[in-house]
Amino acid sequence: MTRLELLSEGIGLNSNHLKDMECAENITILGHYYPACPEPELTLSARSHSDADFMTILLQDQLGGLQVFHENQWIDVPPIPGALIVNIGDFLQLLSNDKLETVNHRVISKQEGSRISLACFFRTESFGTGDNLRCYGPIKELLTVENPPVYKETTAPDYLKHYYSKGSGTSALSHLKL
Repeated sequence: MTRLELLSEGIGLNSNHLKDMECAENITILGHYYPACPEPELTLSARSHSDADFMTILLQDQLGGLQVFHENQWIDVPPIPGALIVNIGDFLQLLSNDKLETVNHRVISKQEGSRISLACFFRTESFGTGDNLRCYGPIKELLTVENPPVYKETTAPDYLKHYYSKGSGTSALSHLKL
């Protein structure tokens, strides 16, 4: 099974549901290089954020530096050789109506050694073009009287415009809450 089929079934949908929605048609790969820093406590390599996309798969080197915000504290994500880290993005949280939640994360600088990571971002095709006005919101099959929609619908271009204008450390989903 593919990652989209597994995710679809995991949240109670037909295995092809997310694939048919074209949630991960656009794939962007970014390499990150963070040089050693003589005073790491004075800088942050990547500020606190959640990923705007559908899902991110990350390969980090043996140096580490990735932290997630959990239970009101920053927790180190220790590197495991050959392991991939999967982050749920804001867009998947929106579609799943909070069944799956994004994670705030950051990268801290290290005094010794340079950090290298490779991130693969899975997005709907309209994330890259800005000309698709298709509306995305909580998946109708996940909604019930007991589980009403948490978010209003948005287009990918409108969502991204807000995401990049909101500033660091705040959720881009908050303005879509009903």
